[in-house]
Amino acid sequence: METLTFEFPAGAPARGRALAGCVGSGDLEVLLEPAAGGALSIEVVTSVNGSGPRWQQLFARVFAAATAPAAAIRIHDFGATPGVVRLRLEQALEEAGHD
Repeated sequence: METLTFEFPAGAPARGRALAGCVGSGDLEVLLEPAAGGALSIEVVTSVNGSGPRWQQLFARVFAAATAPAAAIRIHDFGATPGVVRLRLEQALEEAGHD
């Protein structure tokens, strides 16, 4: 198990909390809570050691297209593919009321 932390610039706080996915074989869960404006913090607990660069690149791609909401995101990963990670992250952002 490995715990990774990331931080990105952000805009206005997310409007609500969200939960997307569930930890299980090849999946993950994303927990999102609003935070003070200006920063998006992400904590990833993953079963895949040494995957920090992959997570960094994935988040950089996701948040390059638009300003991220200010939020605290916790991800519990059990070996999900990058496509599943992006899907769950987008589901949580939509549920929290931020496009």
